Amino acid sequence: MPGPVFLDGERITLRTVEEEDLEFLQHDINDPEVWRSLGAVSPVNAEQEREWFEGIGDDGVSLLVCVEGEPVGMIGLSDVVEVWGRAEVGYWVTPDSWGEGYATEATDLLVGYAFDQRRLNKVVATAFEHNAGSRRVLEKVGFVEEGVHREEAFVDGEFVDVHRYGLLAREWREQR
Repeated sequence: MPGPVFLDGERITLRTVEEEDLEFLQHDINDPEVWRSLGAVSPVNAEQEREWFEGIGDDGVSLLVCVEGEPVGMIGLSDVVEVWGRAEVGYWVTPDSWGEGYATEATDLLVGYAFDQRRLNKVVATAFEHNAGSRRVLEKVGFVEEGVHREEAFVDGEFVDVHRYGLLAREWREQR
């Protein structure tokens, strides 16, 4: 049975991750198009996925992105620093669902939660130079590019730039 809906959007829902979701998560995190977009370098086996699952909630929020009840990706807030009022958002969507706007809607929903329910002031994100789709998601939600860390990451055999983005609560509210 799927987990309860935590946030409800127009076309997607964000729901809790449950044990029966582990097969989907392990399968899709090992998809070459997904792990490369995240900069991962090692495959994830079932035991590692279970260990990650058992640690959910230790540092933030992790939710499944679902369309008509079926998972199509993940989104989460991590590195939450309550004292500073900041967190980092990260997401991925299965390649079959790229270009549908699901990541944009999920990011907007989770950012709204961060600002309205968690009283955070800033949400940050990073995206690789070659990941134009992810950069576009952030910009559509209202994130501003704050800088580029040149050749910061080694991804898929080469050093790539990492773009850092930030969004302030007041900026997000102004565009509503």
